[in-house]
Amino acid sequence: SICLEITRWVICGLIGFLTGLIACMIDIAVEKLAGYKYLAVKQNIEKYTELGGLSISLILWAVLNSAFVMLGSLAVAFLEPIAAGSGIPQIKCFLNGVKIPRVVRLKTLVIKVFGVICSVAGGLAVGKEGPMIHSGAVVAAGVSQGRSTSLKKDFKIFEYFRRDTEKRDFVSAGAAAGVSAAFGAPVGGVLFSLEEGASFWNQLLTWRIFFASMVSTFTLNFFLSIYHGKPGQLSSPGLINFGRFDSDVSSVFIVFRGVLGALFNIINYWLTIFRIRYIHRPCLQVMEAMLVAAVTATVSFAMIYFSNDCQPLGQDNTEEYPLQLFCADGEYNSMATAFFNTPERSVRSLFHNPPGTYNPVTLGVFTLAYFALAVWTYGLTVSAGVFIPSLLIGAAWGRLFGILLSFIASSQSIWADPGKYALIGAAAQLGGIVRMTLSLTVILVEATGNVTYGFPIMLVLMTAKIVGDYFIEGRSRIPGGLYDVHIKLQSVPFLHWDAPPTSHWLTAREVMSSPVTCFNRVEKVGRIVDVLSNTSTNHNGFPVVSDTTENDEPGKICGLILRSQLIVLLKHKVFVERASSRLSQRRLQLKDFRDAYPRFPPIQSIHVSQDERECMMDLTEFMNPTPYTVPQETSLPRVFKLFRALGLRHLVVVDNENRVVGLVTRKDLARYHVGKDGLEELHLAQT
Repeated sequence: SICLEITRWVICGLIGFLTGLIACMIDIAVEKLAGYKYLAVKQNIEKYTELGGLSISLILWAVLNSAFVMLGSLAVAFLEPIAAGSGIPQIKCFLNGVKIPRVVRLKTLVIKVFGVICSVAGGLAVGKEGPMIHSGAVVAAGVSQGRSTSLKKDFKIFEYFRRDTEKRDFVSAGAAAGVSAAFGAPVGGVLFSLEEGASFWNQLLTWRIFFASMVSTFTLNFFLSIYHGKPGQLSSPGLINFGRFDSDVSSVFIVFRGVLGALFNIINYWLTIFRIRYIHRPCLQVMEAMLVAAVTATVSFAMIYFSNDCQPLGQDNTEEYPLQLFCADGEYNSMATAFFNTPERSVRSLFHNPPGTYNPVTLGVFTLAYFALAVWTYGLTVSAGVFIPSLLIGAAWGRLFGILLSFIASSQSIWADPGKYALIGAAAQLGGIVRMTLSLTVILVEATGNVTYGFPIMLVLMTAKIVGDYFIEGRSRIPGGLYDVHIKLQSVPFLHWDAPPTSHWLTAREVMSSPVTCFNRVEKVGRIVDVLSNTSTNHNGFPVVSDTTENDEPGKICGLILRSQLIVLLKHKVFVERASSRLSQRRLQLKDFRDAYPRFPPIQSIHVSQDERECMMDLTEFMNPTPYTVPQETSLPRVFKLFRALGLRHLVVVDNENRVVGLVTRKDLARYHVGKDGLEELHLAQT
């Protein structure tokens, strides 16, 4: 109805407002804490440069980094482990239809925000953009339900939206609002949610998500403008404008970026496997995070100390913390500009600083060191994103490439602005790691404020994706993008856009789970309790059939009922005997199911007496009378498309007489998505 549609728009507006507010808080907190830290270290270095004993400055830097990171890592490791990382793989899974425990809870949001502030302020090679996307998704999940299950507070609003399909749509809007707040890219946020997140889409949802993204960007800019006393600047390398783009970027350079993106993913894949096997205790995870923080400070200090790249300190100098060190008066250490800053500021300096600001040796050494640190850092037990580190690595490589071209070319004016190559390098590096094309193009175009870059950025991202996919998916079983790598390592039954290419010969009969636990239309309460209490199966959906025959043949399909529905029925003791007597107090309503959503009580918490076990329960009124079914001979790609297009969790397989012979779940389908080799599929089919 119109009222429901208006309510959806209001909720999307609230999601955008709160997401922008949280992004503003993160941005200000990081800038303040990092500013205090770098100011203290800068003053200490200047003091001991004259007196001697710079090792004290190194110890101070390492201790400050480790202290910040320790606080963030302790919160994540001991209070909410699901808050580790960027959160984008978990949100992708949630939008794909996979229920991941605690991923959109209020506690997760609090730990995520606190953790990312500590991680970035602690000087790790991370960004705050990924966690902003996760934060937006959590805000959306909470606001759209009109209550907080963590705080046990129900505001008695938005009760209609307490179901999976509605909640998933709002979480899509929250993720898009997070992208918009991070990069100032409302359209890019919508496309990110479509390309990288949402599995199910409709036209009205597109406009609501765009509205949430616009509100998020406006809120962030509004409050930042109040804080700074001037028009707000986004925390990303946004609002960049280089003028007209020269479209003669070397294809060799782009291919090289795709290879480096693939290399990043491969190294991080094996490093994550090592962590899963050997660094799984929380105390070890905190120690590793502190070690990385200390090593990052040590590497940064060593590279600044041994660098002799001195640049003149002009009147229009934009450096936040210019460090003189061993340079002459009126000069500053150029390497310190790259390391002695938050990653966002370092990216901006690589994009904006005029030609001649960096020498090639500085950029080359910085890129190699930061690449190694970023690979090591992503996957730590801290809240952190990979967007900005990827942009920073690519921007440094790109600027280096532009400088080298100016040395090689006879005409200096053609290659005048290395900042353009920094932008293209940043796009190629990020595209090679996360393998996004359309949404990332629009995000970067909106960030630069210049549509001229659209075509070359799209060309770069497509090339980087193709090259990266060839070197990873074409050569190994490792999924392409970094997020897909971590989804695979978490063993999540994630369904990709298409079924495996060699699966056309597999049928529903070979994929389905059987025999199936079914219930009769009128079932004994004792049997229902026993089936739900069976921990070895832990099924979530049960076909409802007509009474089985004497030959114990499966009954004909009548409907499908969920575990959550049965638990609510048992909790309210909706038995046939009570309905026919005066013990029945009131008729069960849809509101009873919505109030129990999403944390339905476990079956162990529901007391059923011995007498009640002998009662009967009529499931006819509560089951889904028209569940989706397929014949046994249906091909796997067709089954796959049904799951993806309709957002199914269960698909009943029937024979020619409509009798239940099996049940297909997400896990049954996800087992077969392992690669493109036919023999692998044959092997999996036999097992």
